[in-house]
Amino acid sequence: MLQLSAAIAGLVTGGAYALMGLSTLLTYRLVSVVNFAQAAVGAFGAFSMVVLYEEGLPLILAVPAGMAVGALLHCGLGAIMVRWFSESGEGVKAAVTIAIYTGLAAVGLRLFGAQHPHRFPSPFDSPAFTAGGVVVTWTAIVTMVLAVLFAIAPAVLLRRTRIGLLLRAQAERPTTAELIGIRVPRLSMVVWAIAGAASALAIMIIAPQLASDFGSQAALITPALAAVLIGGFRSFPVTLVGGLALGVLQGLASTWQSFQQYRGVLPFVVILVVLVWTRRGDRWDEPS
Repeated sequence: MLQLSAAIAGLVTGGAYALMGLSTLLTYRLVSVVNFAQAAVGAFGAFSMVVLYEEGLPLILAVPAGMAVGALLHCGLGAIMVRWFSESGEGVKAAVTIAIYTGLAAVGLRLFGAQHPHRFPSPFDSPAFTAGGVVVTWTAIVTMVLAVLFAIAPAVLLRRTRIGLLLRAQAERPTTAELIGIRVPRLSMVVWAIAGAASALAIMIIAPQLASDFGSQAALITPALAAVLIGGFRSFPVTLVGGLALGVLQGLASTWQSFQQYRGVLPFVVILVVLVWTRRGDRWDEPS
């Protein structure tokens, strides 16, 4: 019973990991950037939301306002990438996002404090139903629904629509796409805005479950990247499953005394295992 309860609780965290991972994958698939600053941008949006909420703005308005902050900040990052690094390699782009992550973390800690003294609102904490004696909250349901929608929508968009075809063209051949009349910068900004808003929403959902300081929220890029690696930086559904599995695994680890203190390193372990597994062929195929 304890393990089942922990696993269901882990679905909330896993859903947020998946949502963050899916927004990271969306950025990579459509603008060819491995964005290490994604969670820091989301944290800015989430903390903007909670500050506005504390100042008296209704939650129904504070949430979209926070998502707008995430979208605008991510658009600023996208503008830097489009303006100066559109033709750079993936390694250079990733290095730029790491530098931006460092800057955003420093500014965020300065603006919001190393330890934010107030709690994030939890509007969906009420029970939805009971399964096998375990209470399932609305937070778990809302998180799962959002994660599934964000896994399905980009896949359908890319494969079934003309806009998806244009987005794939500008991601794979940006210079050629611009030469044939596709408005690459405008399309890129739309992608950056959507991913930024989704990241902010993911942080808002997961913040009440974890440490509510800016640094901890910005560090959520690690489990997000673990989920994306599980999906091979290609598959939205597999990234969804990877994020959920990671959350459930951390939930189960919390029930084992000997593993409890090591829950935080699980995303690093997953990243290491996936990297070693994907390189196994090169190693085994080497002549002895």
